[in-house]
Amino acid sequence: METAICGRLPLSPNHVFNPKPAGDRHPLCKGPCINLGIPMAVSATGPGKGGGLLERPVIEKTTPARDSEFDLRKSRKTAPPYRVILHNDNYNKREYVVQVLMKVIPGMSLDNAVNIMQEAHHNGLSIVIICAQADAEEHCMQLRHNGLLSSIEPASGGGC
Repeated sequence: METAICGRLPLSPNHVFNPKPAGDRHPLCKGPCINLGIPMAVSATGPGKGGGLLERPVIEKTTPARDSEFDLRKSRKTAPPYRVILHNDNYNKREYVVQVLMKVIPGMSLDNAVNIMQEAHHNGLSIVIICAQADAEEHCMQLRHNGLLSSIEPASGGGC
């Protein structure tokens, strides 16, 4: 006969001090069980019907609608680069422009922000960053939201 583990039976003081004699039936088990709180073996299947073991269920961990990290990196590398351009204006103070650039552009240092602001002030415009189109659109929108004049355009080369 093939068997499987039924589980542990309750072990109360009454069971320890007044154990039932071997061969008594417990409602959870088929066949004789010794009721001492140890794993009991029970009949799992009839003869010739398998080992009584269940196969482990397959759990799908990926969400069908979500791209993998590899796919996201690949799409960013193949996307054409775009320039984010800062335009000079006569409304915002230079210090404020530097603060906004450092807040909006990730990894922007104080020196780079000052140089970009100076170039826009003297030449009328300056390239802030070259990156993927989606990132460029986001940076441009954030610069505009903070009151700066900005635009994007396709870059002939370069990358994020």
